[in-house]
This record gives sequence, structure tokens and C-alpha cells, in this order.
Amino acid sequence: MTTTRRIPHCSHWGAYTLLVEGDQITGVEPFAADPAPSPIIHSVPEWAKEERRVLRPMVREGWLEKRLDSNRRGRGSEKMIPVSWDIALSLVADEITRVSRDHGNASIFAGSYGWTSCGRFHHASTLLKRVLNLVGGYTGHRDTYSIAAGPVILRHTLGDDQACGGGANTLDSIAENTETLLVFGALSPRTAQSEAGGIGTHQLETFLARMQERGVKVTLVSPLKDDLPEWMEAEWWPIRPNTDAALMLGMAGEIVKTGRADTDFLDRYTSGSEELLAYLDGRADGVVKDADWAARITGLKAPAIRAQVEAMLTSRSMITVSWALQRAHHGEQPFWAALALACVIGQLGLPGGGVGYGYGSLGGVGSPIARGKSPAMSKGRDVIDSFIPVARITDLLLNPGAEFTYEGETRTYPDTRLVYWAGGNPFHHHQDLNRLAEAWTRPETIIVQEPMMTPTARRADILLPASTSLERNDIAGARRSDYVLAMGQAIPPVGEALSDYEIFSRLAALLGVEEAFTEGRDEMGWIRHLYDQTRADAAERLGFEMPDFDSFWAEGHTPAPVERHHTYLKAFRADPEAAPLATESGKIVLGSRKLAALDYDDCWSHAAWIEPVEWLGNDTSGEALHLISHQPKGRLHSQLETGAASLAEKRHGREQLRLHPEDAAARGISDGQTVRVWNDRGECLATATLTTDQRAGVAVLPTGAWFTPQAQGPELAGNANVLTVDVGSSKFGQGCSAHTCLIRVAPYQGPAGDAIETYQAELLAAAET
Repeated sequence: MTTTRRIPHCSHWGAYTLLVEGDQITGVEPFAADPAPSPIIHSVPEWAKEERRVLRPMVREGWLEKRLDSNRRGRGSEKMIPVSWDIALSLVADEITRVSRDHGNASIFAGSYGWTSCGRFHHASTLLKRVLNLVGGYTGHRDTYSIAAGPVILRHTLGDDQACGGGANTLDSIAENTETLLVFGALSPRTAQSEAGGIGTHQLETFLARMQERGVKVTLVSPLKDDLPEWMEAEWWPIRPNTDAALMLGMAGEIVKTGRADTDFLDRYTSGSEELLAYLDGRADGVVKDADWAARITGLKAPAIRAQVEAMLTSRSMITVSWALQRAHHGEQPFWAALALACVIGQLGLPGGGVGYGYGSLGGVGSPIARGKSPAMSKGRDVIDSFIPVARITDLLLNPGAEFTYEGETRTYPDTRLVYWAGGNPFHHHQDLNRLAEAWTRPETIIVQEPMMTPTARRADILLPASTSLERNDIAGARRSDYVLAMGQAIPPVGEALSDYEIFSRLAALLGVEEAFTEGRDEMGWIRHLYDQTRADAAERLGFEMPDFDSFWAEGHTPAPVERHHTYLKAFRADPEAAPLATESGKIVLGSRKLAALDYDDCWSHAAWIEPVEWLGNDTSGEALHLISHQPKGRLHSQLETGAASLAEKRHGREQLRLHPEDAAARGISDGQTVRVWNDRGECLATATLTTDQRAGVAVLPTGAWFTPQAQGPELAGNANVLTVDVGSSKFGQGCSAHTCLIRVAPYQGPAGDAIETYQAELLAAAET
């Protein structure tokens, strides 16, 4: 008789129990305490399938034969030759030693950006950097593709980036105190499914339902109607993409024009407000920023804007801004403009009032704030000061020695000779993939450590198979989680895969730093140690009792200490002198001395409407559509792309391009038809889906399709990043600008093969058996 084992586990989509018979996962049960578990958890058994796994260490044929003299354009097309773990790791150690000795450690780029590592111990990025810090360092990255421009400007204007990282007003406080809610971007369970490092409970829908019950007046400002759940009663404003800053500033200017700005708040709590007010009332440039001005730019109605202003001035009002808005050219501006609007209204620091960022962008943002120490492996001390803004990878590889700016500093791109990527897929998440493909030919050696045969893994010189979380023990509970969760090993490793810790421990031994890397602990020794640190912190600092490790591991979870009903800037509002902000003035910065001195043309000394490089307002052809490439419903980025939840969102084996019926009719496109999507940067195929739940002039193509280019013709799978623009948000923030993108769309007349079948065939052809 077969016995079913129940293994507590957790991924980015939340906690669950794996049902295991023998070495097979037979089912997945949601965590009983989770009020809204993600359906994606039922796709995790896909990780155990061999079809897309890296099954053994491999080396690119040309690199194995000629090393640095090989044709680097063979990456992705040459055969991959299986080798033993001893040979593979010796090659890796030799390359790290060679580059460090001959070129310096700044020439080693520890890319390792991605969502593979849901556990806090087997965290590929951290473990890679831990090894490299022990042998002289590396070049790393700052910020993330999801959020970069926003934190940079908030660190300057508010003193830190907590307002966009889960430290603003919590949603329970908003649900109980807010009367007028202005939503810029989204408050969507689609994106709230996920949380970096795992999450215990998904609470967004609970709080939205409470707002609905209380009769909160909600206005959604987004090109997409489904950026709120369909059951929410809300007024939808289908704004022209990339113009949110103009709306915010027009609303603020309307308040100033009618003499209703909270001047007491501006005087006591902000610096540089006079500069902002001169911009709003037209003294600075002769243009009054008001409802009529905003309506012309945004495509919205001026009377509705004025009515919204009135509602926000006469009730407890809250502004929410999703992370998506700052993933654009001049992405700093909507975050700063929202802060400016909130200051002109004057409700910051009050329960349910002011502004907050990122609600719904991840599952933990806006949830009760975790106050304990989250379990986390340490990368150690960074021994060299070398980094790039996260989305500037292609620039790094193409332009060694060139200067770049970031947060007011001028720095230089190092000469990258070695790329070591562990746990991520830049050929999904980077912009302008054709440009990245060219840059990928520049380094002398590329090492990829991955469970899955991703498009990035296919383009490696040395490829190391890592296990998934299903095949090892770990611990979850990130800084925004209300639980600490056990992640038990469910099945043996697939193929010859090793855990990330085992791989790096063996590599550390070859590099002579094993003792410093492991500190004498094995897998369970480290997991116990990390938990005990978290438990001790909760008891000593917060008086919160957590069970001992053995009890925790047996139960599979334990609550973590959280703060509910949090009001952001409460202490600052009560006494700004006693609780100053870490800004240039100790106050909220509305006019910046630092940015005035820098005099950048793309990030001014105050919040401003600055036209993006591409938007519908500068399309002279009249044929372009604005592309929104948002997070898909059925997966996280490119993870579990062939899982059931992801496949349910595809049509004909590729991604769906959502079009408004008016735009489809003008182009002769019918629902379900294969279409060609293109611009000067690239082209791809997609399947047209028609809907009125978005603004005309806008197209929507989710991210995450596995990059499947052809030698000639369009990319097959519908990867949006063959189209997106690869420019920094500004000289100050240098965030990614994926949501600034114009495209053309037409019916596709050529052969349209199945993208998944094509990719699978390429994998079989590439690997020796």
C-alpha cells in the first residue's frame, strides 16, 4: 500500500502542502490559514519534470575546445557537452581565479537576478556573492527591474524607500479610515499572488472587500479596467499611458489655483515647496498646471478631475501608486508627483490619509508590517565598491570604460570578462532582447547555474544544474511575510542536480575558502541557525515567543510578529523636529537642492511632467499602439511557463495580445488570429484577444514567454521584451523603462509554428546524449 507523505512547503506564490507518494508529487494543498491562495501553487509539480530541466553539468562545445578563442556567437546554437561535476567546477574555479588575477574582481559580474530562489537559505544570488566576496569581490547591481526609479527618488525626497517597500499606511488602516481612494495603476490580486521569498497569507482581497463594505469612493486611474477586481465598485479613468504624473500635477495645480492648498503643512513639513508652487501656478514657465492642462495630456475629462479634487479635499483621502508606473521613462516623476499632491492636500501622517506605493504589486506590500528579523543567509561584506543600476546590463557589456550616473554620482562600467548568473533569466526580464543578445557575445566566459533549461541557460559556456526547492530543505519568510515557513524536501534531485549550497560549497573548497563559506554547517545546520536567529530576535527585541526549531519544523509554520493599523509618518507629523527625515532638509523634499545642482534634463529639481521618449502624444504616424507588458496571471515572470495555470492563459501555444475592438477593426484583426507585433527593436508573434476592458490605443502583452527567436522572422512565443526600450528612466534613477513602448500590429501571413514545441526541439538538438 502506497503511503502519502505531507510535506510543508512554500514558494513565491505562498505556503502549501505537497502530497508525495514515493518520489512523485501527486497533489498540492493550500495553506489552511491563507484566505486567498494562489492557483499557481498547483503548477509547482512542473518543476520536477525532466523535459525542461538541466539534467547534468554541460559545457559549450566551442568553449570546451578553444576556451577564450571560441566563437562567442555560438552561445545558444552550439551543442552542450556533458561533463562531470568535478570537471565543471574545476573549470568554474579556474575562470574565477584567472579573471581575478588578470583583470581584477570588478571584471566578474555576479548577475544572479531572478526569482528562482524562493527559500532564504538556498538563495542563489546571496550564495554566489558570499563565495565571490571571500575571493576578492565582484560587480553587482542596485535595485530591481520591478522597482528602481521609485525607490531612488523616495530615498532622496522622504529619506528612505519604506513607502514603496511595505512601510506606508497598511491596508487594514486604509480599509477602516479612508473615505476617498485614488488608485494609480492597480490594486490587483493578479500581482499580489507573489511575494519575494514566500508569504503566509494573501490579504489584499480581504481589505478590498472591507473598503467595498464601508462604501469607500474608489477611482481607478489605469488604461486597464481589470487592474481592480471586477467585483469592486469603482469609477474607471482610462488614462493615456505614461501620463500619470501630469494628472497628479494637474490636480495639485487645481488645488493651488483655487487657493485650497494646505500651506501650513507645506511650510512645516516640506522643503522647496515654493519652487513646486511656481511650477504649478505657471510662474516658472508660463503654463498653469490645472485640470484643463492635465485633461489635454491624459485624455481624461477636466470636470471629472475637478470633482475628484473636491472629494479628496473634503474627506480622508489616500493615493496609491503601483510599482508599474515607475517602470517607464522618467519613472521617478509619478512617484514624486504623487507625493507632491499628497503634500498639497496635507493628510500625510493621518490614519488612512496621504500616499503609499506598491500596494498589490507584491502580496506583502500593505499587509500588516513584519517587525521581526526575517531568516536570511548573509552574502558577507562587499569587499569592492563596484555596481551597476540593475537594468543597465547591456550597457555594461557593450560599453566597458564608459561613464554612467546614478543618484548623483558618476561612475564607470568595468570591463566585464566573466558573467556568473545563478537563479535568473535575463532573456526574459531585460529590455530589448536583441540588443542584449549582441551584448551577450562580449564576455569571455558565461557561467549559468539553473534548474531549468531557460533561454539564458541555453546561452551559457558552462552550465551547472541546480535543484529546485522541491528537492532540498529550506526556510521561507521574507521581510513582508506574516509567517515563517518550513520548506521540506519532497523528492530526490532530478538528474545530477545539486542544491545551490552544495554547488557553492564545492566551489568554495576549490577556491580555498570552504571553511569561511560553510562556517562548519550543513544544510539543516544552517536552516536551524537562521531560524534560531529569527526566534531570538523576536523574543529579545519584541517579546514575541516562537516555538523551538524542532517544533517549528514538525508543524511546518509559525506566526511572525507584525504591526497592524500602521500610519506612515505619524511621528514626523506629530513633531518634525523630534523625528526628522533623512533628507537634505530633514523634511519632505518638494524642491531639491541636490537635483538643482545636478541640472539633469530628465529629472528636474521638482516633480514635473516630462514627455517620455515614446508615447501616444508623439506618435506622428497615427498607427502605433502603446504596449503594456505586465505581470501574467498564470505564472511569475518566466517561472512555470509551461505549468497548467500559465498554459491556460495562452492561445495556440503563445501569448495573447489584448486589443481594443476599435484598434483590431482598424487593422483587419479578428479575435484568435495570429498577429505580428513589431517596432524598430524587434518583432514577435502573438494571438489577438479582443476586449473593451482597456483604453483604445493600448495593447497588452504579458511578460514571461520563453524567448524563442528564429534565424529569420519574428520571435515565436510572444516575448514582450523583444519590443521594449532599453533606456534608463533618468540619469538620476536609471530604472528600467519597459512600459514606455510603442508598437505596430498586423495580421500575420506566414507560417506560425507552436512556440513550445519549437523550443523543446531546439533543446533536444542542442544537448549530446
